[in-house]
Parts: sequence; structure tokens; C-alpha cells
Amino acid sequence: MLNPNEHSREEARFFTSTDPRIDTLIYPLPETWWSRPYEYEWCRTLISPNDIVLDAACGISHPLKFYLGGVCKEVHACDFDARISSWEAISQEIIQDVGQPALQLITNHQGWSKVQYAQASITDLPYEDNYFDIIFCISVLEHLRHVDQDLSLKEFARTVKPGGRIALTFDYPTVDLQQLKRAAESAGLTYGGEFEATPSSTAISSTMWGTLYCFRVLLNKPV
Repeated sequence: MLNPNEHSREEARFFTSTDPRIDTLIYPLPETWWSRPYEYEWCRTLISPNDIVLDAACGISHPLKFYLGGVCKEVHACDFDARISSWEAISQEIIQDVGQPALQLITNHQGWSKVQYAQASITDLPYEDNYFDIIFCISVLEHLRHVDQDLSLKEFARTVKPGGRIALTFDYPTVDLQQLKRAAESAGLTYGGEFEATPSSTAISSTMWGTLYCFRVLLNKPV
């Protein structure tokens, strides 16, 4: 049976201003990354040292993959951007995005060296069936067409182990929640908790590109 904290993290809902947040994940997170402090702190609650993990469409400079590399048993990170296959290119992007001190913090952390990097689309993952304990896809789906969202969920369902989980975050209303539910069900995935349909008054938001809210959902692959 889930304890109250486990139940809370399983809920499919909008992040709120009362949720835990982390402002530094290896390096201080830029203020423009408005939802990342909440997303990353949620991700941190979902992992354990024995996990085999994928950071799907991980981005080049974003630190989650490096953090996971320092915690989990085996970590993979993939991105469509070819620079993900070159540590030199990754380093240059980190310096450009968040500065030289951030790169120094990452190289000191050593998690980066334990990550297995691959150039790949999340609609066609280069991994075996039933391989991962948990897959993270953080602030990605809003950049995809509906058909590619559907394909991505099917690939996540294929590559995660029975009993494994898929942690998604994305911008709303850019992503249609009902369409996502249908896509998850079509992929054979289930929800572990309640599903919130509309943002509450305490939901975090950004007006940088119109009014956006950040939604999180933890999907399960049945055993």
C-alpha cells in the first residue's frame, strides 16, 4: 500500500507553488527555467540507487542526466541533437547556457562520466524491450506533434520494464490532457493516482510564451 507521500507523487496534476522545489541541481538553475526547480525535485523522489534509467530527449546542457549518473546504477540519455554524442559539444553548450562555473561543477560531480549518451529520436528509441526501471521525459512533449507524442509513449512502453514507470512533465495547454490520456491508454500504460483536469489557483505558471502551466504525470507499465 502506498504511504501518503508515495500517493502524492503518483498524482497526475499541475505543479503548485506549495510543492517542494530545488534551486540547485549540480549548478544553480537559471530563473528562466521557471518549472525546472519543481520538476527536478519531483524526479529526485522517484529514483533509487539500483535503477536503470533513461533521460529521454534530455537536452544538451540540462543537468538531470548528470545528477542521475551520480545516483543510479545505470543511466542512459538520448537526444535528437547530434551534439549529445560529443562531450566537447556538451561542454560548450553548458558554458553558453549557464556559464563556465556550471561546467566546473558538473565535471567535479562526476555523474556526467557515468551516463551513456546516444543520438536518437524518442519516437524510435535504440534500446531493448523491457530495459528501464524508469524513464524521464521532462518538458518535451509540448514540442511534438500529436502523432509523435503517441509514438513516443509507445516507445516508452516498449522499453520500460513491466512494473516500471514513465515520468512526464510538459506545458499545458500546449499538450492536450485528454489526448495524452488516450495515447497512454493506447500504449498500454496506466495512471497510478488521481488525474487533475484544470490548474488550481496555486498552480505555477509562466507568461514568457503566453500563459503556461506545468503538468506532471507518472505512468505505469502493468506487470
